Amino acid sequence: MTDPHLAPHWQSAALVTIDMQRDFLSGRPYGLAGTTEIIPALRSLADAFRAARRPIVHIVRLHRGDDVDRVRRTLIAGGAQLTRPGTDGRRLAAGLLPGDGPELDDDLLLDGRPQELGPGEYAVFKPRWGAFYRTPLDDLLRGHGVDTAVFAGCNLPNCPRASMIEASERDYRVVLATDAVSQAGEQGLREVAGIGVVLLPTARIVAALAAAG
Repeated sequence: MTDPHLAPHWQSAALVTIDMQRDFLSGRPYGLAGTTEIIPALRSLADAFRAARRPIVHIVRLHRGDDVDRVRRTLIAGGAQLTRPGTDGRRLAAGLLPGDGPELDDDLLLDGRPQELGPGEYAVFKPRWGAFYRTPLDDLLRGHGVDTAVFAGCNLPNCPRASMIEASERDYRVVLATDAVSQAGEQGLREVAGIGVVLLPTARIVAALAAAG
């Protein structure tokens, strides 16, 4: 039985997808293996959250200027076309939004404001690994009455892990969709479970949302 202090509250849950942009997909020059492969599970999650009328936030990266993770500064300064504003590669992966969805508003996002993509669905730009660092994510979730954050996306050791730690620090109940996150090894899953993250496959999350009505 899940610890009651950790158990998800599905009627006040939101889905947070991390860095599911075309430049990070499997086989791209800066892509991560296994990321394209999780799109079907992510699509199922997004469809379930939309059906439940629960919020969805797509966290994105945009690399412009030198406000970049130190480990990527040499790469970006050298002209690497990695999630550059205005490029196709910074768009969300096909299938995550109904149709192609609206174009990302780079200026709005870089200004630190959420972009509404549909009813209760947003894009938010993060400048570093964690989705809460220098972003409006916490205010956005609290404004929707969210106390449970379900994470999925690319790639577990870096941005999803950092984001889940930040969510835990803010006292959210935290869930990881284990088959909807790339680069998820057994040790990494054990480690995030050790900080109170509830590990569930997509099918269990979808069923729980439906049961919560």
